[in-house]
Order: sequence, then structure tokens, then C-alpha cells
Amino acid sequence: MDHHLHALKDLLCSSVICVFCVAQAAKPRVTNPEPLRSWVRILCGTCPDRKSPSFAQDLQNYCSTAEWQQFFQNHVEPTMQQYELDTFGKSHDLMSNFWNSCFDDLMSTAQKRDKDRSDCKAKFQELIVDPYLKRVRTENSRYHVVQKMINGQQGMVWRHWKSLRRLLSSERGAWALRVQPEVRWKLSSAETYSKMRLKLVPNYNFDSHSDASALRDNMGADSPRSSTEPLPLAVAKEAKVSDMEDDKLEDEDFVFLEEAEEGEEESQKEKLVLSEECELITIVAVVPGRLEVTTHHLYFYDNSSEKEETEEGIGFDFKRSLSQLREVHLRRYNLRRSALELFFIDQAHYFINFRKGVRNKVYSRILGLRPPNLFYFGSRSPQELLKASNLTHRWIYREISNFEYLMQLNTIAGRTYNDLSQYPVFPWVLCDYTSAELDLEDQAVFRDLSKPIGVVNSRHAQNVREKYESFEDPTGTIDKFHYGTHYSNAAGVMHYMIRTEPFTSLHIQLQSGKFDCADRQFHSVAAAWQARMESPADVKELIPEFFYFPEFLQNLNNFDLGCLQMNQEMVNDVLLPPWASSREDFIRKHRKALECEYVSAHLHEWIDLIFGFKQRGPEAVEALNVFYYCTYEGAVDLDAIANETERKALEGIISNFGQTPCQLLKEPHPPRLSAENAFRRQARLDLLPPNLFDQLSKLRSFKEVVSDGLPLVQALVPRNQTRSIIIPGSDILVTVSANGMIGTHSWLPYDKSIANYFTFTRDPSVSNSKTQRFLSGPLSPGVEMGSQVLVVSSDGRLLFSGGHWDCSLRVTMLGKAKLVGRICRHIDVVTCLALDLCGIYLISGSRDTTCMVWQVLQQGGFSSGLSPRPVQVLCGHDQEVTCVALSTELDMALSGSKDGTVIMHSVRRGQYLRTLRPPCESCVPAPVAHLEVGMEGHIVAQTVMEGRTAGKEKYALHVYSVNGSLLASETLDEKISALHLVPDYLIVGTQQGNLHIRDLYSLNLAVAPLALKVPVRCVSVTKESSHILVGLEDGKLIVVGAGKPEEVRSGQFSRRLWGSTRRISQVSSGETEYNPVEPPGK
Repeated sequence: MDHHLHALKDLLCSSVICVFCVAQAAKPRVTNPEPLRSWVRILCGTCPDRKSPSFAQDLQNYCSTAEWQQFFQNHVEPTMQQYELDTFGKSHDLMSNFWNSCFDDLMSTAQKRDKDRSDCKAKFQELIVDPYLKRVRTENSRYHVVQKMINGQQGMVWRHWKSLRRLLSSERGAWALRVQPEVRWKLSSAETYSKMRLKLVPNYNFDSHSDASALRDNMGADSPRSSTEPLPLAVAKEAKVSDMEDDKLEDEDFVFLEEAEEGEEESQKEKLVLSEECELITIVAVVPGRLEVTTHHLYFYDNSSEKEETEEGIGFDFKRSLSQLREVHLRRYNLRRSALELFFIDQAHYFINFRKGVRNKVYSRILGLRPPNLFYFGSRSPQELLKASNLTHRWIYREISNFEYLMQLNTIAGRTYNDLSQYPVFPWVLCDYTSAELDLEDQAVFRDLSKPIGVVNSRHAQNVREKYESFEDPTGTIDKFHYGTHYSNAAGVMHYMIRTEPFTSLHIQLQSGKFDCADRQFHSVAAAWQARMESPADVKELIPEFFYFPEFLQNLNNFDLGCLQMNQEMVNDVLLPPWASSREDFIRKHRKALECEYVSAHLHEWIDLIFGFKQRGPEAVEALNVFYYCTYEGAVDLDAIANETERKALEGIISNFGQTPCQLLKEPHPPRLSAENAFRRQARLDLLPPNLFDQLSKLRSFKEVVSDGLPLVQALVPRNQTRSIIIPGSDILVTVSANGMIGTHSWLPYDKSIANYFTFTRDPSVSNSKTQRFLSGPLSPGVEMGSQVLVVSSDGRLLFSGGHWDCSLRVTMLGKAKLVGRICRHIDVVTCLALDLCGIYLISGSRDTTCMVWQVLQQGGFSSGLSPRPVQVLCGHDQEVTCVALSTELDMALSGSKDGTVIMHSVRRGQYLRTLRPPCESCVPAPVAHLEVGMEGHIVAQTVMEGRTAGKEKYALHVYSVNGSLLASETLDEKISALHLVPDYLIVGTQQGNLHIRDLYSLNLAVAPLALKVPVRCVSVTKESSHILVGLEDGKLIVVGAGKPEEVRSGQFSRRLWGSTRRISQVSSGETEYNPVEPPGK
């Protein structure tokens, strides 16, 4: 306890000292110091008033007295407050300044630290993070590219495997399935020389579109039809162009061309000339890719992520030789002048779209390379192209047909099968679709071709005119027009072609995933015409398929097209007019109507409306032929619209309206000569030989002795011989005799100084044993020297031969009979050969049951040999292949065999397409002996049916369409020894010495058989169709011509043949008419 008291005492003493100090400091203000003294006395223990023994008690008692309380309040507290104010106030300011200074230093340090940290972070980001992330992105990108490439390769391998599996498991494959899946079909892109798309190919990605049918049925017949959205006027005004210029190249585009012409040097090394990003436009897809132009080839590389299976392989990649390029046309795509269309001599064509400003550069570079087979070189616009082509002159004088002329006009004016908004357009030519018979001599059955289809019904003319005159757009953007729809647009094409893929799928896409209502579909030809007559708003013209493609009228794939509301009949095949007995008959009669005299006399009026001077301007207004302004070429500049979304929307909207063709003529189109006047003109000018098949009633035959006593097994005039126009010359007529002797004779089909419209000069080497030329090597036993194993190249320079003992395919130079090639790829004897029409590919058939397709090599524009390896090896026959035929333009290789079947393969991929089995009376298949394919894909097969006894065989002819429909069959008692196919006719030579000319579609005799009395060994037709060349068993060459020959002029005259002057005594001019004598013993 004591130590606590001592501590308290010390504390109190300290307090007293403090109080004392305070009192001293506050002395001037203390008026009564007595309480303080008393307090000190208590602390010191000297207080006399102590009543308590404890100091603490005394202190506590004193502190509670009023005296001390009053003193404390009056003196101590104010003093203490003043002291605190004086002492701590100044200290607070000092401390505040100190802390402010510390805070400033802290913030400065923090900012510097943050800056250093930021700099370090940026440096770290720059040196560590960014390279790392870049590397990560690169690696991820590389990984994705590799993955994409691997997936693409796996997809491609899978597609190749599927294709190979289909081939092996097909009807004629090694793993043929017992039950073959049902084949569905789609339209091929292959075209004939007349620009007809005829062929159907298997559709391996077939969709029955049952969902589209269900959606249509759920929506009902009253559902609104998809229509074109109205144009945003502000956007349309921004894009409108007031001055329309022709689509042509400017002078600067030809600078490179002129430089190329000056400095061009032939180089064997292939060099890259140009590489540009582009799009390959097809009817079903827009394929991104890259076009590369080299000194020798054109390459397209498909850059699409997933490559689809196409007719040419997996993806759309292609490589084409510049030497095969035939035409290059400037094209529009989506109303931009940004595309080119390339045409090749095998009828392959590609529509390629470029970025703005690139097209003309590509065009000029291609022209600068001077492709040897390019037509219309240097033309700058469609108008100039038409003039340069001389097509109008040829049409006027009936050198080409109406169909050919219209197709060429469509092509020059920018119409193409590859773009539905610019599809070729053809006219309605008939107005009678209800009569039982079609009388083409009656003008009442024809449509008025001088009027647009919207006013062919004269009742509509006034309404259309009033609509035009009353229309006024307040914004001034939309010009006056007669029709708000167009005669040719994508919807119209799909309307007609709805039964044929890929148009079925495109139609469903346009209709938002469903079929259109059945009542609005194309279900009847008569109903379609009636719709044109009842409504001026329906102004659809026809498409080319109405004149050549019967399959588009048939629902081959059995699509559910719905039922008509009126009678609940199912829409299936198109209902034909009563005058058509079948689809083929309708197409044939419709084509005949297009070519008839009335249409020929008035077709120029329709051309004026579509391609000519009535397409635009005051003449179009007067003719009631003005359409919505944005359908006209050059009326809209989409690149003027800055907003990409608006531009894309307007692009899609405008393309649905359809596009008017380029205006080719700005003056009235001249009319066509009548057939009678054209014939009189030809007779008066006497420049060309008459077409033999136009005068079948006036056939006459003349003989030329080539190899007396030796059968003449081959005689033909090659089609594509190069002749000088400046220096008149003659063609080569190639003959081969049964002993292999080759003759290259001079042939001139027409000379008005010669009586029978031909001049033949016999090859002198044939009659001289020292100069005679022969095929090398013997033939295999059982193979007969004949036209089946002999083929002459299209330029007349090479002879390809088969049947040799060593199973080889040989190439002989005709001029010197020099063997220049010998290829052994077949494992048995080559039994047959055939060349395609354009001379690019050769096909061979063999006893080993295979066929091989070979490429004919070109050097300097001439045939030089065969590729060492075949392009395709085609299998499927069970026995020896006996005959082959080839159509490169239709991508079709045909082979006939002793197994009684004809197999069709594709040339580009070697894919199996179908098997034809000619009908036979017995259950045993009849071997196929001869095979021919026509320019429009007609297939003629000749079969041999064995009789009960030897020598009693029957011979049959069968005609099929390109898609395998049997059109006609005919049985003959005579043994057929030679066949040749020309448009509309089949020429047959027989062992009994008769020459038949039969109608191709019915196989009926077109004229009485021409009796030659000697077995026929070969038949061919000259390229002008002026003469038939017939090789006989006795070595004579029979030349069949038409017309009545004039009397031969007496005297001698000279003529330049093969660059030298020969006396007419050496020239046979057809004066020796063939009068056959019945062979003895018959």
C-alpha cells in the first residue's frame, strides 16, 4: 500500500508544479490566489484545517469545495485553454504544413511510381506479351488453317471415295449392287455448238423437297406471293445514272495490247502474266477464287471453304489452254460492268466476276497474248462485235437458222446461262395451243411479233398507254414505264424450269423455303399463254429450252408440286397442246414453228423490240415497250452508294427485276430473205454449192476411181483444215484402201466453171507403185481394215489407227505416211476408234472390254500426236468393245459392245452415267456393231440379231435422245456396213450396195434408196454438207451431189490447185456419172 501512496504523492507534486507554472503564466489575470495556496498547503501537508488522516482524503475534500471549484472555473480553465491555444494552435499549423508537404511528396512519388510501372508494363507488353499474343494468334491461325486444310482434305478424300464407290458399285461396276438405288437427275452445264443445254446427269445430292411441299400446303393457296420489295427512293436516287454509255474498253486499256503486239516473242517457257482475286459465277453458287493468266494457260483456283462435287471434279478449279480459247466477252454482273465470259472450242465456258476496275485489265492482257483460235479479236463493244461477226448478213441470207441467230444475239448482248437475271430470252411464236392439228401455213396460229408480249392482246394497249402517261414520280427518280415487271428475270426462268434441278432448289430459295402455290406454277402451255393474254402485267417471254429440251416438261424427279384449286388435279408433267403427241413432238414442232416462213419474215420485228432500236427512246415509247428504269444497262451505278448495307439491299432488289439486254442496233433490223428469194440469189451468184439435204429429190451420183479393185475403206474431208482466203486452194480428201494404202487427194467442193459443183484431183502417188504410201505393220487376225479402226485428225495432218497385232494405237503423219507415235496401253487389240467434233479428244475401244480417252496434242496450232497417257480409262462392258463415239461438248463418251449394251460415261471425270439396252426380239442381247452421236446428242446404235441359220441375221437401227429416251427403232433386212449422222438425217450404207437417207427422228426413208450395186464400205459427208462421199468394195469413190448439172464445157483450162497449175485433164470434174451395173452372179 505504501508504494502506491508514494507514487500518488509524486504525481500530485508534479501536478502542483504544473499548476504553479500555470499560475505563474496566468499571474496577471489571477485576482484571488488564495485557493491555489490552500491547495499547495494541502499537497505539502501543512494545511491547518486537515480533518482527515489521509492526504488523498483531504485532497478530495478540498477539490469538492466551492472555493476550489470557483477558482478552477475562473482561472485554471481559461488559462489552460489559452495555453493550449498558444501552444497547440501554432503546432497544428506547423503540422498541417508538414503533412501537406508530405502529401505532395507522396503524390509525386506515387505518380512517378505509376509512370515507372506504366512504362515497365508497356515495355513488358511490347517485349513479352505482344510477341507472345502475336505468336499465339499466328499459331492458332496456323492451327485452324491446318485443321481446315486437313478437314478439307478429308472431305475431298471422302468425296473422292464416295465417287469411286459409286463407280464401283454402279450398274456396270466391279462391285455392282444387286438392287440399284433410284437415280435422280439434274441439268448438266455442258452445251452443244448451238448453245443448247441438253444433257441430264445423276444428282447425287438429291433432295425431294418434301419440307418445301409441306410448308406450301400449310401456308395455303392464298398466301402472299413473294414479291420484289419497293426501292428505297433516296438510295435509288443516289444510284441513278442519267447518261448511259456503251460497255466498251477505253483507249488506255489497249496500251498493253499494242505493246504486246510490238514486242511479242514466242516463248516455250510458261510465265505468269496476271493474278487476280475473282468470283466464278455459276447458276447455283458464287465461288470465290483466284484467276491466273500465264503465257500458255488460264488457271482458276477455288478458294471456297468447302469444295463441292461438280461435273469436273471436287471443287471448281480448272486449267485451260489458251490455244483452246475461242471467245472472250465483256459482261455485266449485278448491274456492274465487272465480268468476263470465256468460251473454249470444246464449248466449255466460264463466267468470272472481278473487283471494280480489274476486268478491262484482265481482258486486255488475255488479248495481248494473242490466243490462236480467238474469234472477234480487238472488238470493243457488243455493237461492234455484232458487226464484226457478220451474223446478221448470214441470217438474212439464210446461212444460219433462226434459233442459231437468236442464241448468238443473246450471247453478244450479254445473256448467259450462268446468270439467272440475264438468262437468254426467246419469243412466244405461236398463239394456238388448243387445236388438234398445228397448221404452220396458217398465219392465224402465230403471235404478232411486232408487239411486246404485254400488248399482243390489243385490248391491253390502251390501258398500258394510259398507265405510262399518267405515271409521275414526285422525286424525279423513277422514269415513266409501261410494265413494272420484265420479260426475262430469275423468277421467270425458275417458273418454267421448276421440274428440273438445280432450278427446283433455286425456286424454293426464292420462295423462302417452300414451293409456290400450284395454281401459279407452270403446269400447262396453253394456260401459260392464256395468262399472257388475260393480264398485261404478265409479260414473260420464253426461254431457249422451249425449242430443244423436252425433259423440262417432265417431272422426272417426282416432286410434289401441289394440286390445282379448281379441280384438285395434281400438278405433275406439263400439259401439252392437243397437237403435240409427246414432249419430243412438242419440242420438234415448236422448233419447226420458229424456223418456218412466217416467223422468219417477222422475227426482225421482235429483235427490234428486245435488242434493237425499239428497246429505248421515243421508239420504245411509241411501241409500248418501256420497262422499269433500273432494268436497263448502265441506268444504275451501285458503286455510287456509300453504305454497303444499302448497296447490297438495292443490288438484290434490282437484280430480281430482270435486266434488259445490251442494245445491239440503233436502226431498224433488216428483214430476212424468203426461202425462195434466198435460193434464187444463191443460184444467181453461183458462189456456194447447194446443201444436199435441202434437195434430196435431185440426188445424182458420180464416180472417181481411187484404187481399182481394192476396197475403199475410208474416204473423208477433214473438217478443220486451214485454207488461205487470199490464195484460193482446195481441201484434202483422205482415202485409205483395204491394203492400207493412203491417198491424199485434192478436193474442191464448188467451182462454177465445173459442171457438178466439185473438183477432184487424184493423188498421183496412188497410181505409182514406187510412191505409194502404206500404214505400217500388219493388223491382228480377225480385225478388218475399215473406218472403225481408222480416224483422221480434224486438220487432216494425222491418221490414227488401231487393230494392230501388238495392241498398239498408232499415229501416222499423212503427208509422208511416217509413223510418229505408237502407244501401248490396252492389254488386247484395239477394235475401234472415234474422234470428237472439235478434234481435241480421241477414244479407243478394245477386246479387253475397256475404252480409253486420249488428248490430241497440238503444236503451233496443228495436231502433233497423242498424249502418252490416257485422260480416262472407262470400264463396264462384259465383252469386247465393238464401237465407240465421243462428244466432248456434251461431256459424253459412248461405247457399244458384243454384250448388247451401250454405256455412257463422262469425258472430264470418267463417271458412269447410264446404260442403253437396245430392244431385241430374242432374249439374247444383240451385239452393237455401229455407234454414232449427233451434234444435239442423238445416239444411233446399230445392232445385229442372229437368225436361226447363218446368213439370216437381222439388222436394226435405234435412235436415242441424249438422255436415253428411245425415239425410234427400225429393222432392216440388209446388212449395214456404214453409218454417218448429220443434223436431222441418218445415212446408211449396206452390204447389198444401197445408200439410205433416213429421217433421224423416225428412221423413215427420206428418199428412195440410191442403188450403187456394189457393197458400201464407208460413208462420210463433206463439211459444207454439199456432197456424200461413199467408198465401195471395188475401189471407187462415189460422190453424191444434188441439183441438175450443167453441160460440161468443152476445152481445157487451168486452175491453181495446191499452189501449182495443173491441166484440167488431170482433174475429174464430176462429168462421169455413175451408172452401176448389176454384178455378175446376182
